[in-house]
Amino acid sequence: MELKNLRQRAEMEWELPMAGAMRVPGVIFGSRELVAAMDEKVREQVTNVAGLPGIVAASYAMPDAHWGYGFPIGGVAAFDAEEGGVVSAGGVGFDISCGVRSLHTGLKLADVEAHQARLADRLFARIPAGIGSTGGIRLDAAGMAAMLKGGARWAVGEGYGSEVDLTRIEEFGCVAGADPAAVSDQAKKRQRDEMGTLGSGNHYLEVQVVSEIFDEHAARAYGLATGDILVSLHCGSRGLGHQIGTDFLREMVLAGPAAGIALPDRELACAPLKSALGQRYLGAMRAAINCALANRQILTHLARQAFAEVFPGVQLPLLYDVSHNTCKEEMHVVDGRKRRLFVHRKGATRAFGPGHVELPRDYAQAGQPVLIGGSMGTSSYVLAGAAAAGTNPAERAFGSACHGAGRAMSRHEAARRWHGRAVVDELAARGILIRSSSSRGVAEEAPLAYKDVTAVVDAADHAGLAGKVARLSPLICVKG
Repeated sequence: MELKNLRQRAEMEWELPMAGAMRVPGVIFGSRELVAAMDEKVREQVTNVAGLPGIVAASYAMPDAHWGYGFPIGGVAAFDAEEGGVVSAGGVGFDISCGVRSLHTGLKLADVEAHQARLADRLFARIPAGIGSTGGIRLDAAGMAAMLKGGARWAVGEGYGSEVDLTRIEEFGCVAGADPAAVSDQAKKRQRDEMGTLGSGNHYLEVQVVSEIFDEHAARAYGLATGDILVSLHCGSRGLGHQIGTDFLREMVLAGPAAGIALPDRELACAPLKSALGQRYLGAMRAAINCALANRQILTHLARQAFAEVFPGVQLPLLYDVSHNTCKEEMHVVDGRKRRLFVHRKGATRAFGPGHVELPRDYAQAGQPVLIGGSMGTSSYVLAGAAAAGTNPAERAFGSACHGAGRAMSRHEAARRWHGRAVVDELAARGILIRSSSSRGVAEEAPLAYKDVTAVVDAADHAGLAGKVARLSPLICVKG
């Protein structure tokens, strides 16, 4: 990206001034090196989002931003329904509520090293993964509706975990306002056999060791210490979320002109928040969020079973679960006034600071755990929502942070450069065991296909989006 088109507002903050149809400026977070390496398409997409009706404060891009569908991945934008604001299916994305969930194990590195290969095999056997993977659950119409309304609460009621788990999940495991009737029969059909499955692409289950602590206070609050073993899951709403995105993007494109919405890019297709279409999409999107929360809850149950086979009696209590690819109705202070906004986070996560009303009591002083997944074979991070989120203009991008490393090249290019077997062997030589049903899938997710996650996390930390708490190093990775 050409930096001459941007005005540097701070070390890690760059402004794209208002011009043309922009209603607000664009703001890109990142170091000079990260921003310069971003595709010009990111600048174009940030500009286009800034022109949508009812947008508030700015069109934001996180340090991991890269070219996406309509919105950049790593894009954040908030809309006010009282000012003609819109909801955009492209601003949420296709993998609705893709997110990361991390679990404690109570184990230390030495415990796992002695049984690493056996644990990897048991996890791979227990966790259905890959394109078209199916689980052991088949939902009828009533079960599907209950799951879409209940989310992780439904899953716990079905025996997949406990009530304690729900206290460590955004929205306490269930998003209100879900409308199963707004979800198409095709979307439900695609999900009928996919509950409790990991999927493919960048989705994974990873066993990790806490290799470094940066913030002792927050680490104590989160129960983290050097040498601790964690388990992290990264997955979303599978075929259901993708079908909802497809269905509503098509409908929004057709309905836009009648609503008086002119777009520079059809991928920005949206609907007024107060319209019947906008409300139906919100109901379906919230159902997909609940689907993802239920899916991660079931996968948690399966991971606990696998661990119990290798380490009898070991419990896996939940650290936290955060979603990406959502539109959440939230209260934020903008220009000194509290406003009800619909915050789109596409490839971005909530990062609420200390004292926020939606935080679990144990995390109130430290702030929200922000779980940042790295690329396969590289570090992941735990951050804490920044205190500045409650006082800075627009609350530091409406209390948001990056969600991962961000791709540096396409999956096609990665598969052309690397062979899956070679990647597996290279990582095994470093003590990282990969289990996957797809050699091509491993190649597409090769570590160097992504940006430097440490540089991304450092930028988020220095920008005041979220503060570094701990670094996690991979030991086992199960992929589709």
